[in-house]
Amino acid sequence: MQFISNSLKKLSYLFDSFSSDIGIDLGTATTLVYLRGEGIVLCEPSVVAIYKNTGTPMAVGEEAKQMLGRTPGSIIAIRPLKDGVIADFDITEEMLRYFIKKAHPRKISIGPRIVVAVPSGITEVEKRAVKDSANRAGAREVIPVEEPIVAAIGVGLPIAEPQGNMIIDIGGGTTEIAVISLGGIVHSRSIRTGGDEMDSSIIDYMKKNYNLMVGERTAEEIKIKLGSAWPLKNETELEVRGRDLITGLPKFIKTSSQEIREALQNPLKEIIETTKVTLERTPPELAADLIERGIVLCGGGALLRGIDKLISEETGLACFVADDPLTAVALGTGKILESPKFLKKLSLVSTF
Repeated sequence: MQFISNSLKKLSYLFDSFSSDIGIDLGTATTLVYLRGEGIVLCEPSVVAIYKNTGTPMAVGEEAKQMLGRTPGSIIAIRPLKDGVIADFDITEEMLRYFIKKAHPRKISIGPRIVVAVPSGITEVEKRAVKDSANRAGAREVIPVEEPIVAAIGVGLPIAEPQGNMIIDIGGGTTEIAVISLGGIVHSRSIRTGGDEMDSSIIDYMKKNYNLMVGERTAEEIKIKLGSAWPLKNETELEVRGRDLITGLPKFIKTSSQEIREALQNPLKEIIETTKVTLERTPPELAADLIERGIVLCGGGALLRGIDKLISEETGLACFVADDPLTAVALGTGKILESPKFLKKLSLVSTF
């Protein structure tokens, strides 16, 4: 038995010598890849353009995103993940294969071991779909880890300590809210509200108030340039172009940051209410820790101006935006990969 154990260890070491482990933040809007020993090597939109008749991919990532809403009838640009989970299994597999290959410019004969962040609220079937997609895309081993844990590691929270840490990860398809202590999640909530829902709210606002139809990319641009959750010192305006719903003709209007703040009220309210529910269900001792430590925000949604002030005002707790909120989850997968003991522990508990 000892001989077999030593042989397996040597085989595992041999595998590691010929392949590079990678961490993947498989997001609804953006996918980031961390290559062990090198850092984040890829950050591209989670978009795939395919030929309609054959279903074969023609572009992936940034190139495919530029095609959203602009393709001829023979080409479809799609996002294979919705609300943080896989909506199209085959296309997700093709996208992962492309990203893995791009992250590994050199030819490797043995597939990489992959740590992939998954939303804490997804079902067992959805977890299995993520793992199967990565395996079929060329992974040697897939280790799924709950996103709040990965994000907390990425921003540097001392989650191994017997004290409460709270993180809110606002992604494209989901918002993950969790209280963490002693390396595990004490209580968490995962809602399918994030950057995409904010974009949809802007699209609906333009329809309702201006009879103007705008696309996803335009809505995202409006959110980035005008979006805020708290009154700005200098409110701004932007010219928005789209299609008139009455005449069907191209048209442009001017909108302001105040209007877009109003448009974002519903998704922001849902995030706030879920944060309050999480705090209400946090054990008293850990809740006391949060008074001192506050809440940390990460994910693309954390870049929305004033969202930290809004959450702080509504909860009464200090709220901080991570230094680099967009890369927090990807950096977390990297820290897991760089820690053999932590990686071994996660490999043992990963049973799905």
